[in-house]
Amino acid sequence: MAKPQSHALFLFLLLLLVNACHPSQQNQNKISFNDLSVLADIKDSLTDSPGSGFFSTWDFTSPDPCSTFSGITCSLNRVTILTLGTGLSDTPGLAGFLSPSLSNLTELTQLILYPGIVTGPIPPQLGRLSNLRVLSLTNNRLKGPIPSSLSSLPNLHTLDLSYNQLTGSIPAGLFTELEQLKVMILTSNQLSGELPRVVSAEILHLDLKDNQLTGTLPLSLPSTIRYLSASKNMMRGPLNGLQSLSEMEYLDLSTNQFSGPIPPSLMRPPLSSLFLQRNNLSGGVPSPSPSPSPSPSMYGEGSIVDLSHNFLTGELSTVLAAVETLFLNNNQLMGMVPEEYVKSVYGGSTKTLYLQHNYITGFPLEAGVALPDTLSLCLTYNCMVPSVGLMGCPASAGRQLSRPQSQCVVFNHGRPMP
Repeated sequence: MAKPQSHALFLFLLLLLVNACHPSQQNQNKISFNDLSVLADIKDSLTDSPGSGFFSTWDFTSPDPCSTFSGITCSLNRVTILTLGTGLSDTPGLAGFLSPSLSNLTELTQLILYPGIVTGPIPPQLGRLSNLRVLSLTNNRLKGPIPSSLSSLPNLHTLDLSYNQLTGSIPAGLFTELEQLKVMILTSNQLSGELPRVVSAEILHLDLKDNQLTGTLPLSLPSTIRYLSASKNMMRGPLNGLQSLSEMEYLDLSTNQFSGPIPPSLMRPPLSSLFLQRNNLSGGVPSPSPSPSPSPSMYGEGSIVDLSHNFLTGELSTVLAAVETLFLNNNQLMGMVPEEYVKSVYGGSTKTLYLQHNYITGFPLEAGVALPDTLSLCLTYNCMVPSVGLMGCPASAGRQLSRPQSQCVVFNHGRPMP
């Protein structure tokens, strides 16, 4: 009875020996047949533009595609990272379209398409890539809507679809259903519609600039957000939902139709890059909340605030006195410039100060002290005759030194121009 068992053991050992000496085609290629088939589809749907040689290494007779194919990273015979294109500035990139069969690379964690002229839609099938963490398809000619199926990617951390020709509204699920999403960049498309009332995803970086978005800001934004840009859209209404964003470092809502006052909560660190220019904002330049007299040191090197081209009124608060680059021009600000601003100018903390096209009545210079040579100061077209602040003016400031006195009397409580 022992012979059949011995024979079976012999055959098993023989099989192991044969496999060791003659590995299967799958092991020899170090890539699954399924993934190799998808790569073939990708090469059929995409092509090198003239001058690009990305696909020159994609030789399907290669014994080890995972090692020889450009843009491929494998783990356990499966493609886990796919980078399409070289990303070099001196190469034109790829052309063609994205194959729906990309969704069959089920172990994919990163899908990156470098700049090129790839066109057509984003395949909705990409929503099946449950392991995907990074989806970056920037600087191409992709068209059509953003597939709502992308809201089904449970591990997605970074979504970058910027600089394409995408249209339609942004799927609401991108803001509410992606618990792992930290970075979303949809810059420079043709996206329209309104943002959802609530953004619950704990996003750190949200960039929606240069689209055709309308409506108001969400009433609730995540407290985690540090970078928010929605500039160059057609959004309107008050600056809601920004009060609790204590971690924000960069905010750009410029070139929209926002109205109402600037929330005092925006006048505080660490928000050192604030762009609200070219809106319909009104009221004064607020003091920060809760402290009415903050230390000027709250702003430091590299800080920039642009509140120009609005309808801001009243006298300047001291809150922005130490900003390195400060644009307050083309408003309705009045009165004397506080001494804190002058000290920052003389001390070199403020290197650019634009106050032109307001109703300001004076800039208290320090007698016998020269202004820094590197200073850009513009004071033209105010209710004063400026003795400084002329050479640093941009061409858009015009050639008129002062406003007509009739305008100044109205805006400065009947006081004539000095």
